[in-house]
Amino acid sequence: MLRALYDWTLRLAQTPYALWALAAVSFVESSVFPIPPDILLIPMILARPDRALRIATVCTVASVLGGVAGYGLGAFLLEEVGKPVLDFYGKLDQFAEMALTFNDYGAWAVLFAGVTPFPYKVITIFSGATGLDFWVFTASSVIARGLRFFLIAWLLWKFGPQMREFIERRLGLLATLSIVLLFGGFLAVRWLA
Repeated sequence: MLRALYDWTLRLAQTPYALWALAAVSFVESSVFPIPPDILLIPMILARPDRALRIATVCTVASVLGGVAGYGLGAFLLEEVGKPVLDFYGKLDQFAEMALTFNDYGAWAVLFAGVTPFPYKVITIFSGATGLDFWVFTASSVIARGLRFFLIAWLLWKFGPQMREFIERRLGLLATLSIVLLFGGFLAVRWLA
């Protein structure tokens, strides 16, 4: 099943709709969706290394725009969306206390969440809810998401054939590692923040 999904993604990467699919996944991942855009980004670059820069640009722009949407959810829909998310992670009671200090380190939090498996969407919503300066948030998001996606694109462009062979031989292991990192990020939000 995993191999079929990987092959399907490689075929998708060669269609005219590939960049639109990547943009949609990147956008919703930054505000609500739990699956990172890397699941499309990596196979797309492997299938079309000549378009690595364009693919990373689309992923970055859509991700930052999705982050802005997450910021808006926190800023304007805190009661309807933000508080249920905080409650899910067990942080609703600590919100007021955390909000007082978050903005002092908010840019660092956005940078950290933007490049690591830590759920970026939680920080986007929290940034809006606490009133982190919008331009600080946006600049930090552009740097973090750009660093993450362009680094992946460069590595795959530079070492594409070797990386493709590595990924295809160890697809099960890499999928398991990705799931562990994804859930690890969610657990980190629950117990560290």
